[in-house]
Amino acid sequence: MRRSLLLLSAGLTMLSTGFASAENNTPRNLILFIPDGLRALKVTPETAPAMAEVRDKGVNFKNPHSLFPTFTMANGSAMSTGHYLGDTGVFSNTIWTSYTSAPAGDTVVPFIENDAVLGDIDEHFSGNYLNEDTILKLARDKGYSTAALGKHGPTYQFDHTDKPEKPGLHSIVFDDATGGKHGVALSDEVKDALTKAGLPAVPPPRGDNSKAGDAKTPGTNVANVAQQAYFADVAAKVVLPMFKTRNKPFVLVFWSRDPDGSQHNTGDSLNQIMPGINGPTSMAGIRNADNNLAQLRKALDELGLAASTNIIISADHGFSTISKESKTSPSAKVSYDDTPKDFLPMGFLALDLAKALDLPLFDPNDKNAKIEGNKHPKFGNGVLGKDPEKPDLIVATNGGSDLIYLPNKDKKLAAKTIKALLTQDYVSGLFVEESLGRFPGTLPLSSINLRGKAATPTPSIVVNFRSYASDCGEAPTNCSVQVADTVLRQGQGMHGSFSRGDTMNFMAAIGPDFKTGFVDELPVSNADVGMTAARLMGLRATQKGELVGRVMSEALPNGAVPKAYVGTVKSKPAEGGLITVLNFQRVGSQRYFDAAGFPGRTLGLEPETGKQKTAGK
Repeated sequence: MRRSLLLLSAGLTMLSTGFASAENNTPRNLILFIPDGLRALKVTPETAPAMAEVRDKGVNFKNPHSLFPTFTMANGSAMSTGHYLGDTGVFSNTIWTSYTSAPAGDTVVPFIENDAVLGDIDEHFSGNYLNEDTILKLARDKGYSTAALGKHGPTYQFDHTDKPEKPGLHSIVFDDATGGKHGVALSDEVKDALTKAGLPAVPPPRGDNSKAGDAKTPGTNVANVAQQAYFADVAAKVVLPMFKTRNKPFVLVFWSRDPDGSQHNTGDSLNQIMPGINGPTSMAGIRNADNNLAQLRKALDELGLAASTNIIISADHGFSTISKESKTSPSAKVSYDDTPKDFLPMGFLALDLAKALDLPLFDPNDKNAKIEGNKHPKFGNGVLGKDPEKPDLIVATNGGSDLIYLPNKDKKLAAKTIKALLTQDYVSGLFVEESLGRFPGTLPLSSINLRGKAATPTPSIVVNFRSYASDCGEAPTNCSVQVADTVLRQGQGMHGSFSRGDTMNFMAAIGPDFKTGFVDELPVSNADVGMTAARLMGLRATQKGELVGRVMSEALPNGAVPKAYVGTVKSKPAEGGLITVLNFQRVGSQRYFDAAGFPGRTLGLEPETGKQKTAGK
């Protein structure tokens, strides 16, 4: 299938020679705006007027897809390279790297939304952990002016391979680390422009927006206004005027932490499913991101750049309200100091597997301290086995899905692990690395493009957690609820699952190389965003992997309009009848993944009738 994906992409690229930018050779600018965690159906003229205007006057990508696992760094890697996760190796926000990362706190399971951690991983994987070139690097090498501003981690990922301490050689980067030891150094040109604009060289912190609360204290009730206003000011008052003066094409990435940060930490719904991520704090986060986009568009108008600038808006993923409920989990029956009674604790998957497999559990985020009694791993991650330095199994905790690694490729342990997972009501779908064998109730990693040319270790098992729609009075994807392995609380926000609530992100585009007033019914994905951005700028990459997105040709004037199809893949039933079902759409040979899991346990998968329905309860 990988060869056919490559051929499909190449074919669409050849068909796209009639695109406006290719016809007239006029250099175009590009702004890629990422409203982190924005749900497609939450955008209306009332809630987000700037984004609604782009969608309604430009291209409305009505059938959008985040890549699974639906996490920030994973989908950022797709947008920045045009490749699926099996090639980029960014399988989630927390991964197992097979070595101890000092910047991540001396752990083998680093949380990679951090510039210093990304630099460290680069050093251990031949200078480029993504194993593919990013669109910012390719654009910079071609002579474009390049910049990335916003959220710590995914912003830097767009141009991470050059030494950040050498200003002038790197893209302009402003994120949470700017001005600090690990921030990308600012050139004298940028510093002078900041001074003239009356802006400091160090961004403000998130303040109260960063407060997640705890089991007894609500989280935040304010959006990330001050920090994002700074990034928007830098973009509008410093970077864009500078790029206009240079008089050459540019590409600017703006990664808005909101609404993601406000939805994660929302204090509107402590330990309650309702209103969850549909409360006032989340809505303020959506409006905050929208205001940032409006400011950028206003600056383009005032600088006379609007007519030559394409804008692509693509959220990295959708969002869900957290549930901490399970009737089958042994860990939910233990009393913890920081967890409400009968709720799942942080690290429940590692705890439950340690019990089921009868393996000692150690905390890789606490100097491999042994976890016993009523303790749980500090951040949920776990290494299992007699020797924590040489574990038999590693759990990388992420949220709506977790990663399991088997360093010894032990097929018997894989079988035992899968058997244990199938007994838990919070599990909804399992994906297994092919070299371990085929197991009833599971699908292979290759079926969802998680097996490719990745430089980082490929997970052995990806565990999707249960999801459903609450009675919130809106579309099901806006009411998505999921079991999540996270320090955050029931009623706060998370993503990462194979729920349609998480895979349905917001996507829209406008500009000289896009159709106007066009509703695109075809499936599109974040990998397509990367490929389309590269095509608009005339970039050519030497690809190592073949798991690539397609150019969204149907959205471009005179572009090819391919046909789409729908399909389903089902595993063989496990003992007891559970099956992993994958619903997808197809353009040519390329699949777009809607939802997957056990029918009735994943939002977007209806319960099956007869024996399978009974077994899947």
